[in-house]
Amino acid sequence: MPVTHIESIAQLAEYVGREVGASDWLEVSQERINQFAEATEDRQWIHIDVERAARESPFKETIAHGFLSLSLLSVLGKSAMSVGGVRMGINYGLNRVRFVSPVPAGARIRGRFTLATLEEIKGGAQATWEVTVERDGGDKPCCVAEWLVRYYA
Repeated sequence: MPVTHIESIAQLAEYVGREVGASDWLEVSQERINQFAEATEDRQWIHIDVERAARESPFKETIAHGFLSLSLLSVLGKSAMSVGGVRMGINYGLNRVRFVSPVPAGARIRGRFTLATLEEIKGGAQATWEVTVERDGGDKPCCVAEWLVRYYA
């Protein structure tokens, strides 16, 4: 997918209420899942034990942590869009998150980014992004989130 290039925070305001972009597909490999398990110390077997997951999990395979899917919003966002004239961007938090369907190991995901609101703050603007993370071949989203990002000029 082509990256949407936005010249400035001021131009970003023109996108309120519109989908700004969709990211490239990103594979969520078992190795990535294992690395996330180590980094967060969340080593639940449904994520890292391939054999046990095949036997006992209702998904019949390992699945990514929901928080792994969520943590990929930044890289998915960078693949979908860029905002010029920004000195720094800050992940300011989330208003709402739902993990709608699992992400099996080896699946490809992408993010779709709609700008819900843009508010002026001291030195910049705060964007509220409606993000949908979808799985290649999936029939419903993996994750939906309302993500707050602060852009400083």
